[in-house]
Amino acid sequence: MTLPQASSEAARIDTLFYFMLALSTVVCVGVLIAIVWLGIKYRRGSPADRGGREQRDLGLEAAWTLIPLLLFIAIFVWSVKLWAELRTPPAQAQTIYVVARQWMWKVQHVNGQREINTLHVPLGRPIQLVMTSQDVIHSFYVPAFRVKQDVLPDRYTSLWFSPTRAGEYELFCAEYCGTEHSHMHGRVVVQTPAAYADWLQSHARQGMAAQGAALYRAMGCSGCHEDGASVRAPDLRGIAGRSVALADGSIQVADDGYLRDAILLPRKHIVAGYQPIMPSYQGRLDPEDVLALIAYLKQSGDAAADPEPRNP
Repeated sequence: MTLPQASSEAARIDTLFYFMLALSTVVCVGVLIAIVWLGIKYRRGSPADRGGREQRDLGLEAAWTLIPLLLFIAIFVWSVKLWAELRTPPAQAQTIYVVARQWMWKVQHVNGQREINTLHVPLGRPIQLVMTSQDVIHSFYVPAFRVKQDVLPDRYTSLWFSPTRAGEYELFCAEYCGTEHSHMHGRVVVQTPAAYADWLQSHARQGMAAQGAALYRAMGCSGCHEDGASVRAPDLRGIAGRSVALADGSIQVADDGYLRDAILLPRKHIVAGYQPIMPSYQGRLDPEDVLALIAYLKQSGDAAADPEPRNP
């Protein structure tokens, strides 16, 4: 029984897989037939002619060199093109945040709704998952969608998919992560857009950006990064997605990873023109809190990147 093709890219991934399987089968069967035929023909005591050992067939040699080479190049180009598309989410993709830990998947939607070991998504809409781990390496794997992505501690990874069939699909951790690894599974629930909107509305909570705004003030960030502050610190309005000039002369794009490091490891990227006086919040904020702060910073201004780097 084959798995359902429940995402927009599943059929294309299956096509590549079955093509490689068929090609490998043809090669293996061809080699096997040649081995059996040559073994019978040239067995000990057979009358087969064993002369002409010095003869060469340049056409045959060129064929068995060039044909596999061209096939390998074609497969490489095909797979790289598919991989690039799988790594580039559409601009309109809906973002959902995932935090992995032993041994569960914690999911948070932009409206603040949280789930454990369950992910609700709307049918026919691109979904981008932004993921991090709270402890060890995990791997987010939904076989029916043909998507799998390692989830790493202290880093953000992402994947995207567009569900094409309503229903429930199994979610697994595909990386051994400890003694209860086999129990780290869940489900992805694909609903019609109307049903998904009703589900979000019925579970409405304070949105992630609003949670981040409250944390931004509770942790004292506004006392340094807003107008009129007594401490000279970079202006964070609209910082997400922009290019930032650093003290070492390099340029860094303020993506999710940069913003996370700025909160937890502030001395890792010193902004040009500013002193490294910000304290680290590592150990004081949970991964969900960091994601909420990032969501607030993304909403605080225009997230489009500047053509020229700036000092935030």
